[in-house]
Amino acid sequence: MAKTLGIYVGKRKTAVARVAVRPGSGRILINNQPLEYFGNEIAREKILIPLYFDEKFWKSHDFDVKVDGGGVMAIADAVAFALARAIRDNNPEAGEQIKPYNRVLLAGDPRQAEPKKPNRRSARRFRQKSYR
Repeated sequence: MAKTLGIYVGKRKTAVARVAVRPGSGRILINNQPLEYFGNEIAREKILIPLYFDEKFWKSHDFDVKVDGGGVMAIADAVAFALARAIRDNNPEAGEQIKPYNRVLLAGDPRQAEPKKPNRRSARRFRQKSYR
């Protein structure tokens, strides 16, 4: 088994992606399944965006991704964040190209869903009144 170059973490909402980077042939596995079987085309494109900044690195390494929690798009964002961090650590020039394109890929996205409040239907929705 090839030596791991590093493990990188990306988070979005409740999704947490951990990417292990190893020398290889450009294979991307998400929870032990190829990227082609993940989500829809938009989610797959979102995952591949940071890899276009350093195609030489992408084609010469394998990315094994383990993801917990979240929906399809939150998982795609979390994986993209982790891949962008992996590329930045292994090629600082590519990291400098990613920053003006989309800073969120390197800094992350802190937005979270607001928690539901007691005696309400959701976080902000009050019960309707029939008088006044």
